[in-house]
Amino acid sequence: MVIGVGFGYLFLILKQEKLIHDWIKPWGDIFIRLLKLIAIPLVFVSLIKGVSQMKDFARLSHLGIRTLVIFMITTFIGVGVGVTLANLMQPGKIFPKEKAAVYQEMYAEKLASGLENAETIKETGPLTFIVEMIPENLLAAGSDNAAMLQVIVVALLVGVAIILLGGQTVTILTPIIDATNDVILKIIDLIMQFAPVGVFALMASLITEFGGDAEMFASLGLYALTVIIALCIMTFILYPLLLKLFVKYKIKDFFKGAFPIQLLAFSTSSSSATLPFTMEHSQKELGISEEVASFVFPIGTTVNMDGTSAYQAVAILFIAQIFGIDLSLAQMLSIVLLTVVASIGTPGVPGASVVMTVMVLTTVGIPVEGMVFILGIDRPLDMLRTVVNVTGNIFSAKLVDQQIAKHPSKTT
Repeated sequence: MVIGVGFGYLFLILKQEKLIHDWIKPWGDIFIRLLKLIAIPLVFVSLIKGVSQMKDFARLSHLGIRTLVIFMITTFIGVGVGVTLANLMQPGKIFPKEKAAVYQEMYAEKLASGLENAETIKETGPLTFIVEMIPENLLAAGSDNAAMLQVIVVALLVGVAIILLGGQTVTILTPIIDATNDVILKIIDLIMQFAPVGVFALMASLITEFGGDAEMFASLGLYALTVIIALCIMTFILYPLLLKLFVKYKIKDFFKGAFPIQLLAFSTSSSSATLPFTMEHSQKELGISEEVASFVFPIGTTVNMDGTSAYQAVAILFIAQIFGIDLSLAQMLSIVLLTVVASIGTPGVPGASVVMTVMVLTTVGIPVEGMVFILGIDRPLDMLRTVVNVTGNIFSAKLVDQQIAKHPSKTT
């Protein structure tokens, strides 16, 4: 990011902006295309894997329902915190207006398409949104990133069907799903290996296109601050409050036990990489039972992404504000729903949340090219939101463990 900014300023001084546009910017475009390429396979396979891991509805009804309810509540709260802060602080509004106008003109066609879709939603019946979630053709839905909700519905149906069939079907399909998921995660890993080149190209082109405007960096700084405040609210206000109300566990002891896990999560930026240590350490230091730890943490690594949900809400509204998009109530509700689903389908590996953010932007009609504004500073924010993700999983496991302890007969 720093080298890209320096490179951009150097070519501004040399008045060689065209060289950046012709020879550097395309590598950033390739990075954006790669992110869009992997979005649908990632959502489809991750959700099937997450749902089918429930094994059977008997287990789901006892331990699973409690876990999923807690996950959904904290995820919705995360989205709510992100949306509220983004609307209060409005980091995209201080973006240089003349430069924002240039981008609005560049992507006028995409903006018009998104606004047209929003108007269509307003004019149709109240249940049209639900009808449109059901695809008429799976291949058609799978070829269009904007039809992501349809792909999600199909993935959920497949996951539920696998649970219902059980037995031999699960035995045969589970290794295939796991292997496919591993392949997709490896592709994401390869794409993120290319990220330094992509971010360098995007930042260099951004500097030349915006003439090195300081207001742009002020806007990015306010965006980063908004994300950080949202993550701090989740970590230092929400979880301690819920602990005090529902778990009756000392907040000091909770953070003392969770700190080594949070530190590892911060350094790896991956809740999946942190998972083995999370399971072991939480049992030893936080007294979480093996049964709950072995169930809640693996599911939570895929399903419970509170930090990611807060970040995505801020990022999406920030980009919408830059493009001057006044979101309707229907679009805001769509963003909340999609962000929750996207965070549920986000694997716990570095960079996966960027792919999911691309998916949400495409679905609600916001130009995905707006990602150029936030990719450069995504890595440190990714490290911070991973800390919130694992903290949310530890809190959820502690709460579920206490509830199961109160009702031991329901775990049999």
